[in-house]
Amino acid sequence: MKNSIIESPKNQWVMLGALLIAGLATLLIKHKPSTEPFPGQETRIITASDSLMYVTVLPQDSTVLRTPSADLTPEELASPLLKELMAKMLYTVKHPSQDGVGIAAPQVGIDKRVVWLQRLDLEGEPWRCYLNLHIETMSDSTETLPEGCLSLPPMRGEVTRSPSVIVTYIDPDTLLPARDTIHGYTARIFQHEHDHLEGIVYADRTDSLYISQDWAAERSAFTYSRPTWW
Repeated sequence: MKNSIIESPKNQWVMLGALLIAGLATLLIKHKPSTEPFPGQETRIITASDSLMYVTVLPQDSTVLRTPSADLTPEELASPLLKELMAKMLYTVKHPSQDGVGIAAPQVGIDKRVVWLQRLDLEGEPWRCYLNLHIETMSDSTETLPEGCLSLPPMRGEVTRSPSVIVTYIDPDTLLPARDTIHGYTARIFQHEHDHLEGIVYADRTDSLYISQDWAAERSAFTYSRPTWW
């Protein structure tokens, strides 16, 4: 005896409709935009790195350093991975092998708008983290001073920048939007790190690159290499 459900034309149409709906649902799930924080390689970099992260350098890491960074999504802002990234970035920039005054996430392989910098303009020169950092305005006046970069060792160059900027960002403690006006050399640090978030390095802004012999001597005491799992 044949199955009466299959034999009924009406039931055949019902089953066909059900199969089409199931197939469409599967397709939608497969192509649903991912809301997972720090996809793929970024999660690997954050979790597999030691406290001292590998700092990307030109020209070998030009892809990540030349890619404009995306704002952190709500899922990323709430993710424990962000806290881990922040802690490792801070440890890295303060480590004697780097000894910088600022670092941006692309410099550790993460194209997200995360920056640590030393507020030389504040009492005690504290380190502060800025999420989804953007420069709103810059002063019309400019000044030219030497700069260096952890991603272009041991080079330096004269760079012209504004001595005052207004920035917007997400406060990492409250996760609320904030705005600040920065002056002096710290404004230069903000602009330098903001450039990294735009896929720009300071060498793009100078014609006076030269080797810093002192910095080269300092770096000679340390070993720098990209991890095999990178």
